[in-house]
Amino acid sequence: MKGLLGRKLGMTQVFTNDGTLIPVTVVEVTPNVVTQKKTLENDGYVALQLGMEDITEKRATKANVGHAKKAGTAPKRFYRELKSDEMADLEVGATVTCDLFAEGDMVDVQGISRGKGYMGAVYRNNQALQPRSHGASLVRRAVGSLATIGRNNGYINKGRLMAGHEGTYTTTNQNLQIIKVDTANNVLLIKGNVPGPRKGLVIVKTTTKPVKHVAPVELVNYITEKEA
Repeated sequence: MKGLLGRKLGMTQVFTNDGTLIPVTVVEVTPNVVTQKKTLENDGYVALQLGMEDITEKRATKANVGHAKKAGTAPKRFYRELKSDEMADLEVGATVTCDLFAEGDMVDVQGISRGKGYMGAVYRNNQALQPRSHGASLVRRAVGSLATIGRNNGYINKGRLMAGHEGTYTTTNQNLQIIKVDTANNVLLIKGNVPGPRKGLVIVKTTTKPVKHVAPVELVNYITEKEA
């Protein structure tokens, strides 16, 4: 498996030569730097720690500055660890760019889902509405009886499905195709939607599904057509 860090910029659409419209998400991949290397001898597993987006030392902690100096780079805003056998030959300080992937590769994209604030039990947990007859309350979306009196002394067990904060959890969209790799602008065009808000951090990595690569599509080249 291989992977890198990026920022979700938003969605757009592209067209193939036969006129097919493909909705894509634009992911900006500024150069990632290998800031730490985990080995089987020292840590019990093989992994790489990647850092993305330079920040000034004034805005970084002393631990962040010292950690970055060991890799010979500036302090980073984001650090994430990837267990990757395919990238095990990279050394500390190496740079990883968007050309790590090729057009047609199938990837999984992980991110933090959008926050939706306080939500009721019907929307948040897909619970059923209260009945419309037999003396039911007019507030049909409110929580029903929790059945706690006489069973556990009125204590609400942890994990009980109720209303509360919805969103901002780690989620992964699997089996997405890379439509275009733009090394000039450091962006990936990924078919479909990916988790998170605009400018949110995402991790693009090789899919866990059996098919790792498909035939790439040919997109319309508007520059060539204008010149012609």
